[in-house]
Amino acid sequence: MYQACIFDLDGTLANTLGSIAEFSNRALHDCGYPEIPVDRYRHIVGNGASVQVQRMMHIVCPQGFTEAEMQKVRRLYDQYYAAEPLKGIVGYPGMPQLLASLRRLNKKSGVLSNKPDSWAQSIIAGLFPDGTFNAVHGQREGIPCKPAPQGALLLAQELGTAPRNCLYIGDTNTDMQTGAAAGMDTVGVLWGFRDRAELGNAHANYIVSDPAQILDILRRGLPAPA
Repeated sequence: MYQACIFDLDGTLANTLGSIAEFSNRALHDCGYPEIPVDRYRHIVGNGASVQVQRMMHIVCPQGFTEAEMQKVRRLYDQYYAAEPLKGIVGYPGMPQLLASLRRLNKKSGVLSNKPDSWAQSIIAGLFPDGTFNAVHGQREGIPCKPAPQGALLLAQELGTAPRNCLYIGDTNTDMQTGAAAGMDTVGVLWGFRDRAELGNAHANYIVSDPAQILDILRRGLPAPA
């Protein structure tokens, strides 16, 4: 039934919360704003850097801010992240084994992230062996961010797989909305940035607590025990 897996990056393939928070808070600090607690970034990230910085500004400037002020923070954030895209990133236990199993089962795999494409490419290349994924797509000009389905559909086309034969795997409601809009079954993962309630409310087809459970879905086409 399922011939390919499309993975979100942040909170799904790797724990990037620390690096996102560090670069964000560095940019805020350098612009004279207070820092935001790291754990709060779990609900700030997920819809691309532009939305992320806007959410940050609403928190640190509840009285309001100008476009120029927001863009200054965004430029610094981009500068810091682009210089050290792998800083502080931690892999999730079981993920390398899952990806190796996908290759043994001849399942295609891809990555779809709202990070700028160059950052996504650098992170995947730094964390995983060459050839782990058949395709990696970050945010690209002319393609709307998730939850718009265009990026997922383009990636499925590149993988040579019909959307109905793809599993879309992520840790947020944005990911579940993306997969559903693209006509893919969705897998919500509990090791990421959000919780079971959010994934359930976003109508995830499956919810898993361990990467190995994704293999159960692929092999049997049945919900894995969460």
